[in-house]
Order: sequence, then structure tokens, then C-alpha cells
Amino acid sequence: MDHTGSDDQSLKDPVCGMAVTTHSPHMTEHEGNPVYFCSAGCKTKFLANPAKYSSSTDSGRPSAAPPIQSDAPGAIYTCPMHPQIRQVGPGSCPICGMILEPETPALVDDENLELKDFRRRFFWTLPLTVIVAVLAMAGHRVHWPNAAMESWIEFALSLPLVLWAGWPFFVRAAQSVIHRSPNMWTLIGLGTSAAFLYSVIATLAPGVFPASFIVMGRVPVYFEAAAVIISLTLLGQLLELNARSQTSAAIKSLLGLAPKTARRINADKTEEDVPIDEVHVGDTLRVRPGEKVPVVGVVLDGGSAVDESMLTGEPLPVMKRVGDKLIGATLNTSGALVMRSERVGAQTVLASIVQMVTQARRSKAPMQRMADHVARYFVLAVVSVALLTLVGWGLFGPSPSWAYGL
Repeated sequence: MDHTGSDDQSLKDPVCGMAVTTHSPHMTEHEGNPVYFCSAGCKTKFLANPAKYSSSTDSGRPSAAPPIQSDAPGAIYTCPMHPQIRQVGPGSCPICGMILEPETPALVDDENLELKDFRRRFFWTLPLTVIVAVLAMAGHRVHWPNAAMESWIEFALSLPLVLWAGWPFFVRAAQSVIHRSPNMWTLIGLGTSAAFLYSVIATLAPGVFPASFIVMGRVPVYFEAAAVIISLTLLGQLLELNARSQTSAAIKSLLGLAPKTARRINADKTEEDVPIDEVHVGDTLRVRPGEKVPVVGVVLDGGSAVDESMLTGEPLPVMKRVGDKLIGATLNTSGALVMRSERVGAQTVLASIVQMVTQARRSKAPMQRMADHVARYFVLAVVSVALLTLVGWGLFGPSPSWAYGL
């Protein structure tokens, strides 16, 4: 979507309509204005026929979508891996399938639902993965009444594992194909589904395979490949989500440092305790001994030593007198202070720190951005090599050539 001098906001890809931002690496100029895309594929389509995706109004540029407004009590949610995805309310990322998280952190003591879900899927199905893997590696040493029994046992054990534990990965793989953004989920979904579906057919209808496919009395199956890949992927997701959860806990700890109320002095000299959200710039506030400074401001009356260690690390309180600056969330240790608020809400020092930590958590290192760019070509290359391998072994390999190829 084009962007003409306004602040960074949620825009739309003129080709597919997906939300993008001015941080997108896929950008071109059309009639002197920048146009942003969600992927290189959409950019290529636009360049091939710009008129198709341009509006007929004004200068013919793609019309800008209005920024998403977070109407109370709705909040803006974004993807941890794709910050250009923004919407009002919770949901999942259309690119990678990850659960969206609030763009602005809040002091809410709730558990990461995705982490809880993946933890349950992993530990409930891990024993099944171990059993299937052991049977695949050493099952031939068991004297089964018939060779097909081992395939049936592996099928019964891996069925709930693949269809339940691996379901989120298949959803993400399907979304990567729908949105034409091949990634590692494409490979995981393709590899595990191919191994599982082939093995299901080999178990339920072994007669459809040529006699050359039969080894040791049965058509070989690959249930253990699908099971192990899914369990290892779940483990990787658990490690990543746990690390993100720890970062969220640190952010919540920072938010917990801010006071919840402030003592406001009204024009008629009466005083009242008000929620911190109701403090405005220019309000006169009283900070009593032992209370936290509610917002950033300046001392109007009184004097006291203020503990600023939460910000500076300095263990000794700093003496504050009339005209000195006060920082929100610091602790007034002894005397009483009257202050005038100068910065409130998201403009406070503590809020700025929280925002920087949050943005840093969602940002990507240059190497990670390059990896994301290379991933789509890597996925296509892997699929191409796999198909060539199948055809090559099938046509030119030793017997049973197609079995080896699969």
C-alpha cells in the first residue's frame, strides 16, 4: 500500500489485501509514491500490471487503507514473527499460524494459551512417539503372527499423534500455501503428511502396491518418521514459546512497577485519589512519603529524597527540590512533594522502556531477515529435489526402484 508522509501504520498489500507496514522489505514506487507488499510474489504481480491494482481515483495510486482503530475495549493484536500483521482482537497469523499477542502489553496474569496447548500435545503424545520409533527400529526382531500386524500397531499408535498433536502444523502449512509464502511449515506439513498417508495406504490396502514393494512380508511404512518429526517440532515450539513467555513475565514485572493511582489536587484545593489513567498533563499531584511518583513531572512545592534505583541503579536516594524533575514509578522516601504532571500514559519513561523491550522482542536480526528471505527459495528447492529423486530412482534405480524412490 502506498504511504505518503504519515506515521507508520497498518497498510494493505494492493495485490492480496494483506496488512503490511512501511517496514516491509518488499517495496517499489508507482507514480512517485512508495507501494509496500507482503511478499516478493505480490510485488512481481504488481509490477507486471500496475493498472490492474491501482484505483481510478485521485492520481491513480493504490488507495491507502485507514489505520486500524482500537475501539475500546478492543485492543490491537500482532504476530510475534510478522509484526506487519495487525488486527483488532485475538486470532492467528495468516502467514505462519502463530497465536497473535497484544501489541501493547498489559499487566494481566494470564498464561500463554499456545504454550499450554503445545505442552499438553507434546507430553501426552511423547510416549506414543517412543513406542512407534522403537517398533520401527527393532520390530523385525519380534515374531509377529503375521508381518502386517506391526504396521497395524504403528498405525493405531501414530494416528492420534499425527492428527491431534500435529494438527497446528498442518494448518500452518496449508496457510503458507494459500498465501504463497512457502516456509519451514510447508516442508514439515508436506513431509509428515506424505510419510503418514503413504503408510496408511500401505497398511490398509497393501494390495495396491506392486510385489516389488514388499519387504519382509509387508509394504514398509514410515509412521515413525511422521511421529518423530512432529514430536521434535513440538519440542522446538515449546522452547521458543517458553523463552517468549519469560520475556513477557519480565515486561509484566516492569509494568508492575508503575503506581495504579495518583493523589490529585483540584482547583478548589480538595484532594482525591484517581486512577493513573485519569491523570492529564498539567494536573497538580501530591506525592506522600512512601508513595511512588505517579508520572513524569516537576516539583512545585516541598522537598524529599527520591529513590531512582529502578531506573539508574543508584542505591542512594536523590534529593528533589522545587523545579527538579521527577520520574514516574520512582519512590518518594521521606518528605511530601507537590508536582505538576508533564508526561503521562505512553509518554512516561517506564512506558517507553516497556515499548522498547516489546519492539526488540518482535524485531529480527539481519541474519534472521535474510533467512526468512532465503527460506521460500530453499523450500521450493527441497521440493524440487525430492521430486527429481523420486523420478530418478524410479526410472534408473535398482529393483524395487520405485520403492527406493518413495
